[in-house]
Order: sequence, then structure tokens, then C-alpha cells
Amino acid sequence: GRSLRFGSDKQNALIRGKTVLDRALESLQQHREVDEIVLVLNEKKAEHGQYSKYSKVRKVVPGGLRRQDSVTAGFKEVGTDPENVVLIHDGARPLVKQDLVSRVIKAVRKKGAAVPVLPIQDTVKSVRENIVEKTLERSRLYRCQTPQGFRYSVLKPALEKAKKDGYYSTDEASLVERAGGRVTVVPGDYTNIKITFPEDIHKAEVFVEE
Repeated sequence: GRSLRFGSDKQNALIRGKTVLDRALESLQQHREVDEIVLVLNEKKAEHGQYSKYSKVRKVVPGGLRRQDSVTAGFKEVGTDPENVVLIHDGARPLVKQDLVSRVIKAVRKKGAAVPVLPIQDTVKSVRENIVEKTLERSRLYRCQTPQGFRYSVLKPALEKAKKDGYYSTDEASLVERAGGRVTVVPGDYTNIKITFPEDIHKAEVFVEE
């Protein structure tokens, strides 16, 4: 991400003495089923040296203009075994827990593709030009988190099809759906917040204290 809404580099913002990105990396580094990490950063930050303390960070690569470009850049560096589980995690989600990562991995091994979700608690409206068009059925609506997980053999053709068609999306699950794949869901975590606005740092600090 480019931190446009945050106003500064959100991944280097501190949460109780540790950066947002470091907290995310620490969780993945400590997970026993994560074998290696490919870190995708903007070009100005894509230097491996400062991340050498994380033994599982195999490579640091520059990302692209869009999320999908960055995911594609990172995907080129992962192992090509068709059965490999590939997790895509947003570095702006610093409080990802071990059990959430485990749930996603387990579901991918069984189903091929999985995303963590949380139910929508608010009433949701479809609005056009400041006028409500309709109220959406909340019971079928969920908000997605990361890490999103896929078998290598599932994600590869989805990324290739999107590139061929010039199609861009805000997450990889929708690319798999578009390519005809099925994506299962697992329970997300309410503390796995995304740092988007400066006030989100305070929320994260509260969760860390708990």
C-alpha cells in the first residue's frame, strides 16, 4: 500500500515499540508451518539487509503500482510445487495470530483456497448518488481478512488469467473465483485489524495490551 490515507509510512509506525511490519513478520516467522517468507515492499524499501534477523525471509522484492502487481512479483519467487500452500498477508495487519494462520493453512490443504472472514454487524446499504438503492441482506455478507491462502496450482492460473484479461481486483480470492475456482472461508479474528488510519494504531495498542 501507499499509505495515502495514513499520511505517512504505516508499516513503519510503532505499536508499543515495534513497527507494524515487524509485528506481522514476527508472527509468521514463529509459525511452525511457515517455511519461508517472500517480502514485497515498495522499491525504496526493498533491501534485504534490515530483515536478515528473520531467518524465514528468503527474499525481499520490489512491488508494483497495484496490490495485484505486488502479489504477482512475490508469487514469482515462491516454490513451484503444485501442492505448496501460498499465503498472502497484508503487512498492514500486524496482529495476525498463530491459530488464524493455522486455520487458513488447514483449509487450503483440504479445499485448495481459503480466506478468513468476519460477519458484517452493521446494516449495509447500496447507495448511488447519495440515494439508497437498497438494503443488502446482512446474513450473507462477510468482510475478508488476510492471510488468504491457496494451493500453488490454484493461484497460478488465476493470476495468469487476470493478467491476460487485464483484470485487477483488490484481493486474490476474487481472482480464483473469476477463474472458476471455489474459495472456502474460515473464521477470522477481530483483533486482526488493518492499519489504515492513524487512529488504528491506538486500537492495535489496546489489543496488544490485552
